[in-house]
Amino acid sequence: MAHASTFVLTVTSVILTLLTVGNAFFQKKQFYPSVVYITKSSPSMAVMYVQGLVIAYMIFQVIRKLFFGELRAAEYEHLSERTWHAIMETCLAFTVFRDDFSPRFVMQFVFLLFIKLFHWLSEDRVDFMERSPIITVLFHCRMISLLAFLSALDSYFISHAYFTTLIRGASVQIVFGFEYAVLMTVVLHVTIKYILHMHDLRNVHPWENKAVYLLYSELLI
Repeated sequence: MAHASTFVLTVTSVILTLLTVGNAFFQKKQFYPSVVYITKSSPSMAVMYVQGLVIAYMIFQVIRKLFFGELRAAEYEHLSERTWHAIMETCLAFTVFRDDFSPRFVMQFVFLLFIKLFHWLSEDRVDFMERSPIITVLFHCRMISLLAFLSALDSYFISHAYFTTLIRGASVQIVFGFEYAVLMTVVLHVTIKYILHMHDLRNVHPWENKAVYLLYSELLI
């Protein structure tokens, strides 16, 4: 049912986008006037936003499939619970910089949300190591690649927010910078948990001090 709804939404957004672009070219006849017409038209921009969200969702699904494969029911449930809270909290934080609202801001906000989803999934997947009897080589390759990928993204956007704030002054990039800084701590925590779980799996007998080290990592991070 969910796949059918996604397919219908994708097809509908593509058709609406083609109609919007075709209508703009039909009225203005040239490329640049057509682009200006679309950007000045609220309904046209709404269609473009929807199409952008659909494309972003498709990219998210491809990357999610690459790093996680099929998600478990518990992971879907955790994502749905956390997503709404994250959207509300982030929107409240962004109200301070509501004058900076722009298409670029929307793109950055959606990208931040998707990055948060990958952080949450990585945390759930590492926790699953403790309950899973078999951990494959593919699982380790995916987790190591994912943690490195997320660390690189977080570091880049933190530095981007920092230097943008230095050059242009206070802006919405401050909020983005803090959000990615928090996500960086999540990656660090997940990495520590992954290493501890790996050490526990290599032991023949249960590692009694594992819970203590996990507690220390949560207190420090």
